[in-house]
Amino acid sequence: MSNKPVFTIDELKATVEGKEILKGVTLEIKGGEVHAIMGPNGTGKSTLASAIMGHPKYEIEGGNVTLNGEDVLEMGVDERALAGLFLAMQYPSEIAGVTNADFLRSAMNARLGEGNEISLIKFIRQMEAKMKELEMDPQFMHRYLNEGFSGGEKKRNEILQMMMLQPSIVILDEIDSGLDIDALKIVAAGVNAMRSEDRGFLVITHYQRLLNYINPDFVHVMMQGRIVKSGGPELAERLEAEGYDWIKEELGITDERVGVEEDEFVVPMNTKAPNL
Repeated sequence: MSNKPVFTIDELKATVEGKEILKGVTLEIKGGEVHAIMGPNGTGKSTLASAIMGHPKYEIEGGNVTLNGEDVLEMGVDERALAGLFLAMQYPSEIAGVTNADFLRSAMNARLGEGNEISLIKFIRQMEAKMKELEMDPQFMHRYLNEGFSGGEKKRNEILQMMMLQPSIVILDEIDSGLDIDALKIVAAGVNAMRSEDRGFLVITHYQRLLNYINPDFVHVMMQGRIVKSGGPELAERLEAEGYDWIKEELGITDERVGVEEDEFVVPMNTKAPNL
């Protein structure tokens, strides 16, 4: 029986060092749905992902976030993860002294709860199978978390964590940045393998290229710290062809930014994905 999650963001407002970045974001994601958020740099996309997960840098100034009716904003970061939220980060951290396997098994056991821990043999078999799907060297199981990994290896490692942890709501923040076309296809295949009625996705990207492989049900454009336009996959295709100027003209927006986000890689407006 499907346990279809419902994730709701209602008029979410957030500041960074006193500067308002999110100015009332409203979005609902249900199990089985893939929502893509696109937009120029500095419009609040990465801030939205970080605020949802409880990054201490971001102060929530208003609005609500719920998962299956439970107040996410009242949860600690670890509680949000245990509740089923997952963020594949744009720039994953390196953690020396903690192996991939130890990190993932600890995270899985935390979600499973005391008395339901996964056995070592079952865990190793599952991890090896998922790593094979992602074409990862088995030795990465014993390496320290992200230490010395290339950008593409870090991104595959984020998808490996998603596949092992089986979250209810997945947020992918610029998961395509720095990937060549072969790595992009592998990462996208890993995401597509996880699509089900038990899971919803929020995909943050600059490029329509990623959405050629992860077909979204809904596409949203973010400007000035809020969602200003929504549509289907055809909206992403138009953005790839025409950029964002037509939306700015349509809505009378002169400056789409709320300030370039510190953690966001800068891509010039109207830039298309490179042809690979």
